[in-house]
Amino acid sequence: MQRLRTIVPCFWRVFQLRPSSCEMLTSQMNKCTDEEQIFDLIERNKATLSEKQVGCAFNILWEFQKQKTSVLKSVAYVKDHSQFLTLRNVTTDKVELMTDDSLVNVLYIMQQFGVEPHDPLIEALVMEACRRLERFDITVLSKFSSCLTDQHLNFSPLMGKIADIVNRNLETIQDLSDLIMIHLLFFRIASVVHKNLDTYKPQELLKITRALIFLHFQSKDIFVKLRELLLSGLKTSVVPREMALLAYALSKLPWPHLDDAGTARVQAVLPQCDLSDLSSIATCVSRWIQCEPRTHLSSVTGTQLSLLHQLAHHGRQRLRASSSLDQLWEELKSLKGDWLAESLLEDTMATLQQLAGEINVTNVVSIASFISRTRYLSTALLDRIAAVVLQQIEKIHPLSILAIILPFSILNYDPPQRDEFLGTCIQRLNSYLSTFDPLMLVFLAFSLATLEHFPEELIKAIFNIKFLSKLDYQLEFLPSSLNLRVQLRLMELNRAVCLECPEFQIPWFHDRFCQQLHNKDSGSINGAQHQMYNMLAEVLGGINCVKASVPTPYYYTLHFECILDKRKKPLPYESQNTIWWKVPDVHWKSNIQIAGSRLPPGAERIALEFLDSRVFCRNIHHLKGISAMKIRHLEILGYHVIQIPHFEWNSMALSTKDAQMDYLRERIFGEGKSSS
Repeated sequence: MQRLRTIVPCFWRVFQLRPSSCEMLTSQMNKCTDEEQIFDLIERNKATLSEKQVGCAFNILWEFQKQKTSVLKSVAYVKDHSQFLTLRNVTTDKVELMTDDSLVNVLYIMQQFGVEPHDPLIEALVMEACRRLERFDITVLSKFSSCLTDQHLNFSPLMGKIADIVNRNLETIQDLSDLIMIHLLFFRIASVVHKNLDTYKPQELLKITRALIFLHFQSKDIFVKLRELLLSGLKTSVVPREMALLAYALSKLPWPHLDDAGTARVQAVLPQCDLSDLSSIATCVSRWIQCEPRTHLSSVTGTQLSLLHQLAHHGRQRLRASSSLDQLWEELKSLKGDWLAESLLEDTMATLQQLAGEINVTNVVSIASFISRTRYLSTALLDRIAAVVLQQIEKIHPLSILAIILPFSILNYDPPQRDEFLGTCIQRLNSYLSTFDPLMLVFLAFSLATLEHFPEELIKAIFNIKFLSKLDYQLEFLPSSLNLRVQLRLMELNRAVCLECPEFQIPWFHDRFCQQLHNKDSGSINGAQHQMYNMLAEVLGGINCVKASVPTPYYYTLHFECILDKRKKPLPYESQNTIWWKVPDVHWKSNIQIAGSRLPPGAERIALEFLDSRVFCRNIHHLKGISAMKIRHLEILGYHVIQIPHFEWNSMALSTKDAQMDYLRERIFGEGKSSS
């Protein structure tokens, strides 16, 4: 990413945790809300840290990572932090004093943070673990063997010693997960599992199936026996949850199909299943249909489709009978696959709306996240979320604010008391701005920008040299796809601030980045766009009067563009000799009509945007936040934006070319049918 070098740096406000001196350090660590606060404690107490405290610090640092979405993880940033190195150095001197569990746990966490095997602490931990090997219980031994596998020591003498210990203690191992955790010991374990498959419960059979599939296990015999056991259990079980687990495990096998007897058993238990069970079975049925050979498809699809219809029926019945939001959420949060989104979303949202009064501070974040995922606009649910936030903001963790704002941003919805709602959320964050993960702040500020909300303190916390340098450093360690996504969001935020808040004096510094993206874009248009392009050329008087895939100032891309003079007559592009979309390196004022600044008096640029289904909410024709922001920005840039929604363009009323041509004329010129 191009570093910002010309921006005037702002004062950097550092949030410092000031715990009472009477509190124990471990208690202070448990109250921290992010990595920087932990590192602050480590820096101030490094001379007195005990083995328990360093173990606690590692645990909390890793918990922060596990709580973050994949987008917001910052493993590399933590690993390379100076105080993480301090923590490692201090821990090296405490290794012999650590408990077995803490010893191996710190080794595991170090590896999760990507610390190299030759690091002095990892070497010290492995050596101490080797000395204690015989006394490790099976859980610690399992985790240690997994750590060795991560170091590519699968075939080392040490792994052989662990195998011998496991072999001597197989009869005493009770927890199947301990067996599975001991990773390529896997073949020896698999042989034991094979011999004892008859003794495992459905949940354990599912774990075994998942482990075998995940590890690409190739033994046909064990899969055949697993299938026999799963089918047998399905035909004899009377417990709905157990039957759903058995069916789900069957769908994971290389031969996922059910026979008629198994299908009948599944059908019989459907009325007793909850939404989670029904979702598991629906996932299985979908997989059975997908995996069925085409030659057999006609003979079985009818039965399977009938089963899907029954699943949807019982799902609706289950939803209508729901009387508790917390109970309903317990079922919804564990749903598998796309069954709900495809079959029951309307019913689910209707039920949630009926129970909206039960949304409270304990479940508000979960419900908000669910709405963000579904892209379903329910004003009743969003209004209730906003009301709960306004009433109990002090009980909502600052890290949860992004999840709460996100559905409003995605769905482009302003709740009642919009300014108070957003202001309350920002006020909750202000004290933590200097300690938040940089990625989170970028995504948060962008989400607010789609809602036309630009808190000055947040914007200036992002657009300063210190923050951007920190973000730039963190980007170096992100996967390429996430790296690009973060840069895009920062660019879009930069663009929004420049266009909507010129008074902040934030410069536009993404020309090089946008030009690189523009150069990679082939600029090709698809078949439907090509058809519309030809129609527009005919309506406007020739192909020289319309352009497709047009870059704008600040690097939006228009689907189509034309220029009309003051009499609404199309102007050909040959008369335009300048590279009109090149933005001069100046800070534009809000009253400058950028797009029209190089046109004849009275002329205007027309942006024609074809709006497909992706830019609307799932349930109604309401533009989502990013698309609404684009149109807003194009208007600020001086374009007259004509929206062509897919549901109008593809309607029966426009089923002929003549009807489509008249539609385009009316939208562009305000005319009806032409005399020609």
